[in-house]
Amino acid sequence: MIKAIRPQLKLLSDEFIQKILDEAYEVLEKKGLFIENKEALSLFAQAGTKIEESSQRVFIKPELVESSLASAPSTITFYDREEKVKHLVGGDEVHFDPGSAAVTILDSQTQEQRKAVSQDVINFYRITENMEYIHFQCTGIISSDVPDIISDSYRLYLGLLFSTKPSVTGTFRVEGFKPMYEMLVAVRGSEKKLQEKPLAIFDACPSPPLKWSNLTTQSLIDCARAGIPSELISMGMTGATSPITIAGTLVQHVVENLAGLVITQLAQKGAPVIFGGSPSSFDMRKGTTPMGAIETMMIDSAYAQIAKFLNLPTHAYMALSDSKLNDSQAGLETSLGAIMAALSGINIVSGPGMLDFESCQSLEKLVIDNEICGMVYRLLNGIAQRDEPIAKDLLEGLEENSQFLSMPHTSKWYRLEHSFPKIIDRDTYDYWVSLGKKSMVDRAREEVEKLLQENSPVLPDKALRQELYQIMLKDAKANSLSSLPKIEI
Repeated sequence: MIKAIRPQLKLLSDEFIQKILDEAYEVLEKKGLFIENKEALSLFAQAGTKIEESSQRVFIKPELVESSLASAPSTITFYDREEKVKHLVGGDEVHFDPGSAAVTILDSQTQEQRKAVSQDVINFYRITENMEYIHFQCTGIISSDVPDIISDSYRLYLGLLFSTKPSVTGTFRVEGFKPMYEMLVAVRGSEKKLQEKPLAIFDACPSPPLKWSNLTTQSLIDCARAGIPSELISMGMTGATSPITIAGTLVQHVVENLAGLVITQLAQKGAPVIFGGSPSSFDMRKGTTPMGAIETMMIDSAYAQIAKFLNLPTHAYMALSDSKLNDSQAGLETSLGAIMAALSGINIVSGPGMLDFESCQSLEKLVIDNEICGMVYRLLNGIAQRDEPIAKDLLEGLEENSQFLSMPHTSKWYRLEHSFPKIIDRDTYDYWVSLGKKSMVDRAREEVEKLLQENSPVLPDKALRQELYQIMLKDAKANSLSSLPKIEI
């Protein structure tokens, strides 16, 4: 039997990758980066790195980059809350999660954006929990009914309550790491067990061009020492905060992410790191950062290819749209991004459900995008040889009125060869009319309502719920909030 090949997309030759890396190494050593964090500067000093103290510029030698690459793991295995499901991040494995962190939600009734509240965030986690092809959850919506200062820990708190899936998250403040870490330890039972079976990824974003802020650098250090994987999210904008050319932006992207990698390895050798990002083409006509632009997707696919060349796990913000509604543009940009990400073998793809330049989340789009992800996985499975011979024995002796519908061969392979989406319309026109001429958004809205009605939340046991509540309440009180919003459990 001939095995199916996995379809792939590659935009760079090995020679081009090496050229980009050579320039990135030269920039790291001769131009350097700004590092605002005192602890990181101390770590660099201990490693014998040249530091320009007046500007906090660090000049990183190739040898330090190479030793950091050698110690960073090439794969990471994540476990769900119940330790029943595990996901390998590395190689060409592909996992989708809704992107983080939207500041609005698209209201299902008015089709207008509004600030989200706790119940919206809970519904978001519950829907994500029931999306078969979205393997990870994320702290994807900011809740407006708590102060901004605790919104990072509060998002994670609700996520750990209402979803079992591993989480992609991150801190908005240096002090935010402690309560978030305490909640993750509470779920796992011990710090050691959390290291052994990671439950969350923390995003950390450099500030383009060529700077790591105090907050994000501290996140790298804290996560490295706790054994929590950091996801490096370089965010250059072509012609605005990075060079106008795609190749030039790739050089800067690599410089910023490799500096982040070095910081993690200085803090804790062997710390898990994911080479990711959220760069974009910059539309100078509109002053916007189109994540659905083909050039943005090309940058994503290319830097992921470079990361694979370096033997690192990969991430990108793709499978999302800049549209403000669930319309044709949303479907076009999301599908193209999902396919390009999957063919590029990007390990973690953040984006399903997202609209409006990563700023808005839609539950209806999340349901639609789940089906796009399902189709993508079918594509990755390729075309397999199911029988030997392939088909000639079926075709030999066919008569004029022969058909395949009733053949045992058809019933044997039908469900393995084909996918069966629920939201995508495959009805005849007359039957579609008889059902009320519903659009895809109509069907998605009904599916969201059905999932929330028919699927009870998969909650932790009462003791763990109480422990998580006490950690969250302590953080709230430390930031002048006497109580938390009431939620239904």
